[in-house]
Amino acid sequence: MSLQLEKVRIDKWLWAVRLYKTRSLAAEACEKGRVKIGLTEVKASRMIKIGEIITLHRGPWHQQLKVLQLNEKRMSASMVIDFCEDITPKEEIERLKTHQAAMASWDIKSGAGRPTKKDRRDMDEYMGDW
Repeated sequence: MSLQLEKVRIDKWLWAVRLYKTRSLAAEACEKGRVKIGLTEVKASRMIKIGEIITLHRGPWHQQLKVLQLNEKRMSASMVIDFCEDITPKEEIERLKTHQAAMASWDIKSGAGRPTKKDRRDMDEYMGDW
C-alpha cells in the first residue's frame, strides 16, 4: 500500500525533480523571489499541490512547470517527466535561444577571462531591454 502525498514543500519538490542541485539552492531561489505560483512569490515552506503552475526566473527567461505528481525524495533524471510538465510558452524559449545566440556571437576572445564592466554594458545595450 503506497502513501500518496497531498502536499509537499516547494523547496523539497524543486530539489526532488532536479531543478536545483541542492535543497538550499531551491530555498534560496524562493527567498530571492525567483519562484512564483501564479503572480505571487512564494517562500520555501509553501506547500504545493498537484496541478499548480510554478514559474521559475532563470536568468533572462522564465520557465513554467505544471506539477503532475508530488515527491519529497530526489529521483533519477528519467523519472522527472512523470512529476512535472514544462509548459513554457514558445515566446520564452525563442527569447532564450536569441539570448544564447547573441552571447555566443559576442566578440570575446577565448581565454580572455570574464567580460569587463564596459563589455557587459555594451552587451546589455546590444541585447536591448529584456
